[in-house]
Parts: sequence; structure tokens; C-alpha cells
Amino acid sequence: MSVIESIKCSHCGAPISFKPGDILATCKYCGYTVVIETGEPFKYEHSMLLNKFDALQIEEPVRNWMRFGFLKPSDLAKKAKLLEKELIYLPFWIVSAEARSTYKGIFERISPPIVKEGKMGKKYDWLVLAREASMFPAREYDVPLEGKIPYDFRKIEGFAKVLNSEIDRNKAEQIAKQQIEEHHRFLLAQDVDKIVELKTEIDVTQMVYLHAPIWFIKYEYKGRIYQLLIDGATGMGIKGDIPSPSF
Repeated sequence: MSVIESIKCSHCGAPISFKPGDILATCKYCGYTVVIETGEPFKYEHSMLLNKFDALQIEEPVRNWMRFGFLKPSDLAKKAKLLEKELIYLPFWIVSAEARSTYKGIFERISPPIVKEGKMGKKYDWLVLAREASMFPAREYDVPLEGKIPYDFRKIEGFAKVLNSEIDRNKAEQIAKQQIEEHHRFLLAQDVDKIVELKTEIDVTQMVYLHAPIWFIKYEYKGRIYQLLIDGATGMGIKGDIPSPSF
């Protein structure tokens, strides 16, 4: 088990708990966010999304997710038993960026093959999970940014867990740039069969540190255990295990 350590909040004097690997930590008593290594205040925007459900109310979005979908058993919503319902505020970096790519490729689906050249430009609010080791499907999470507010510790439920960041601003920016470049390569592969040249320039316009409420659900269906992630801000399913129709 990791040993929990703490530092004194320079804003209210309360202890700020953190675990080895955490880079940013937020005081649960006043909401002050600090850089652990230096003890300096966090200088960037710290926002949050509001959770709209308690442990009883979240059952309806869970059942709704179970009711719809061609691959789900028809009796899933009726027969599934909810075993665990845990609300965790996960830390993310939202990297707003403008990306421009110039490319040259060969389209080989016709004969003779032709050379295609062009440019691609897009704007992104790219999501980077601020945790080192996690299986959270960040690419499948459509963050409702229109609902974000300044971080307010008073809006955090007493039963919820708030995780600190293990990734600083510079690393988050690096990850976002790498993933955006890979994304452009993926998009380009839809139009050409062989990429000859690809150059991508990325300008980061804003960085926002965000805590988002995610419900981690564990349920049982016909003797087997499955997991489901629900967005606490919208009630929408993010990703879930679906039982095989044979069960």
C-alpha cells in the first residue's frame, strides 16, 4: 500500500494529503491547489464539472444504459444487480490547440496510383488524463466543457473521492501533441494508402486543469461481474462491459 503523506495548506493551514507520484494536490477544506514539489500555488485555470447524481439517483442512468443497444441482452436492465457505485473526480488536462498538417501520399486503390498532396487543419480541446497508470478511455469521453465552473471544494460530495494529478502541464502538452499528430496520421490514412510526407505544426492556445465526476459501477449479471463508467455531469455512459448474448 502507498504511504499517504501530507503538506500544510498555505491558504487555510489544513493538511493536504497526497500519495507518491502526485504532482498537484488540492486542499479538500478550501480548494487551494498546490504544486507539491515546490509548494507554490497552481497558476493555471482549475475547473470542475458538477455531479448531478447521488448513489440512489445514479441507478436510473445505469438502467437506461442497460436498456438500449443491439448487443445487450434484453433482460439486462431488469436482472442486473448493482454491486458497487463509486464517485471519483478524475483529473484531466484540457489542451486547446490548433493543428495544421501538410502531406503527400499515394492513393493506390485505383490504377494507375496517383499522388495526392494537401493540407489539413483542425482545432481541438484535447483531453489528457492526468494519471500515469489508468485504463480510463479518454478518447471515448466526450467532456461537456460547456458545464465547467471554477473549482469549488464545496461542490464536492462528502462520499466522493478526488484524485490528484500525476502529470504536470508540460507533460500533458507533450502527450496531447503526440496524440494529435497520430490522429492526423489516422485521418490521412482514410484518403491515401501510403503516406510519403507528413508535417504537423501544433499551437497550444490554452491549458485547463479539470476535475470531472465519473461514476465507477460494478454490476452482476447471471453470475458474472461487469464494469461500467457513467459521466456524473450528464448521466451518459462512457464505456461499459456488455454480457455476451449467450448468457
